[in-house]
Amino acid sequence: MSEQTTTIISKVWGMCGPLRDDGVSYGDYLEQLTYLIFLKMSDEYAKPPYKRETGIPTGCNWADMSDLKGVELEEKYKSILKTLGEQGGTLGKIFKGATNKINNAAILYRIVQMIDKEKWVSMSTDVKGEIYEGLLQKNAEDVKSGAGQYFTPRPLIQAMVKCIRPEPMKTVADPCCGSGGFLLAAQSYLTDPQYYNLDREAKEFLKKRSLPWLGDRARHLQDEPDESLSPQHRRPLRPGAHYPGGCPAHRSWRTV
Repeated sequence: MSEQTTTIISKVWGMCGPLRDDGVSYGDYLEQLTYLIFLKMSDEYAKPPYKRETGIPTGCNWADMSDLKGVELEEKYKSILKTLGEQGGTLGKIFKGATNKINNAAILYRIVQMIDKEKWVSMSTDVKGEIYEGLLQKNAEDVKSGAGQYFTPRPLIQAMVKCIRPEPMKTVADPCCGSGGFLLAAQSYLTDPQYYNLDREAKEFLKKRSLPWLGDRARHLQDEPDESLSPQHRRPLRPGAHYPGGCPAHRSWRTV
């Protein structure tokens, strides 16, 4: 992990203490981060070189709140969340019922400025994933939240995947998929030269059939045979897996 990556993660995690002292849980902080980073990334996508239409209504953009302070910032953030929650389509679903849980305006300002200084679109997904998993783990370790039963630490995930040894040309299912940690670990295992050297057909299967929950073709797998695969592998996806995720106490698995 680079020094820059470590610095960003430390900054985000560093806000946990002041927020906890102010009554904001790790889970609530994670929720607020997703709203704020969503707005910041939308702002980045709306600018060059992307110049995308983001669908964010006028007056609800990142720039409309990023320079504000105090009560003015707090009220604007609340207004943005309320307005976005009233929109139609996916945007409205994301922000439906969203409320500001950071009631300390000074801390909210520090978080906004911290997010504003970074380029989140160009940031590695590993960095954002590390931030997300780190906060999930902190939340799980918090006895009061009771979230530990839902969170599986990455080292444990990797150990379980190594024990189960997923194989090429077979599907992997996670019926209790949360953040996708087990599926990503399975993909890493299958592409690790230490375990397998995948040929072209195996790579195509991994891309399109092994991890259907991560692919954009999942809805069509049962109806559209994949002509890039050998006939024996052109079959509808059936329930089953090398392993599922979810709560460790309730796991069972079978191979397709």
